[in-house]
Amino acid sequence: MRTIMNRKITSALALSLALGLGACGGMPKNSSLNSTKQAVVERTHYTLDVQTNGDSLPVSEQQRLLGWFETMDLRYGDRVAVEDPGFGPGVRDTVAQLAGRFGLLLAEGAPPTEGYVAPGQARVVISRTLASVPGCPDWSAKSDMNYTNATYPNYGCATNANMAAMVANPEDLVTGQQGTGETVILSSNKAIDSYRNQEPTGAGGLAEVATTSED
Repeated sequence: MRTIMNRKITSALALSLALGLGACGGMPKNSSLNSTKQAVVERTHYTLDVQTNGDSLPVSEQQRLLGWFETMDLRYGDRVAVEDPGFGPGVRDTVAQLAGRFGLLLAEGAPPTEGYVAPGQARVVISRTLASVPGCPDWSAKSDMNYTNATYPNYGCATNANMAAMVANPEDLVTGQQGTGETVILSSNKAIDSYRNQEPTGAGGLAEVATTSED
């Protein structure tokens, strides 16, 4: 009888110990307030080789390039560059005009791409960046016990994922916007000067208002 009871007690202790170890393994470990899930920015280059016609692009190639821009859904945040072995300024100006229809300026230099550009051709490159937060959501820490007062793995997932989804230019998450160096103090002070120089409403005295009305 004692042997059976001892076996039952030993089994209960082993089960409770296993449950305790399993719970400890699911506890959060990040002791800081910094989110372990951060946005990752990835850049992809898309290329299209077009035929050149001396110092410009034929009308047929311009239409093909414009159709490619529309198919690629060219938008803010994309970078358009031209790799032209012939260094024709007309080719660059033509591509710049087509990219300008989508509100984009032509980049100064083209990124390195696979292969080479054949003679009589120019390569148009669209560089597109996407931001995402890998591993979110993360509910791996399922234990309610938190002996180290750590933050859970899912901490920051909602904020960082929403920021990655809403940012217009994902590269801003890496480098931010660069200033142009131009001052805007004069333009911003116009509203302030107008407010300060405006004559107070009570400067002309109070308007006479009749207190009684005639029927």
